[in-house]
Formats: sequence, C-alpha cells, structure tokens
Amino acid sequence: MKNKTLHKSIENIDSFLAGDHTILKEVLHPKNDAIDIPYSIAHAILKPNTSSLPHALKSTEVYYFLAGEGMIFIGEEKKIVKQGDIVAVEPNERQSVSNTGSEDLVFLCIVSPFWKADDEIIF
Repeated sequence: MKNKTLHKSIENIDSFLAGDHTILKEVLHPKNDAIDIPYSIAHAILKPNTSSLPHALKSTEVYYFLAGEGMIFIGEEKKIVKQGDIVAVEPNERQSVSNTGSEDLVFLCIVSPFWKADDEIIF
C-alpha cells in the first residue's frame, strides 16, 4: 500500500449508472485510490424489477449480496441469490443480475485483476 491506512465512507462516494445498468459506487480501485491492490471493489444497486445488462469481464468477478433478493445468470445457469450469498464468476463468462424482490438488491462486485473498461464486453 502507498499509505498505511485508507478509510472511506460509502455515503461520500458518488454513484453513477454503469455500462451494465447497475447503480455503482467505486469503493476501492487502484486508479482512484492511493492503494496498491490487484483488485477493485464496487458497491452496486439494482432497483426492484430491473436487471443488469449481460456482460463479460476478462477478470474474475465475485458478487457478495448484502440485501434484497434476485437471480444471477452465468452462461446458461441461473441461481437465486439473497443477502449473504457469494457467487464467483470465471473470466469471460456471460453474466447478469436481476432484482426479483420488492426492495433494492445491493451487492459488492470484487474484480481481480481490477476492473478496466477495456476488459468488459456489454452484450
């Protein structure tokens, strides 16, 4: 790490609509933060009855679901997801997430190596 300690609050991080149509906050990313890590972490929200666009990354993506309920689609597979679930997606797999509940579906996206726009394909 460049600094010994990095402390941020999710409330102070701006959100934006990502290319896959999730509402994202880049929580940790070596291009934005004074930290030397080989991964990135984003905080994502899908509103009820919405879905992310199908996409694939050249990196591994791990989803950690914090709240809500939904479905994750990986290739031809689909799985129900809820608070506390973790799903790891191998590189180059087509993937998307849908919110099937009445509350926001909130999750972390941990990408290793860290997310780069050139490494993502939106279908």
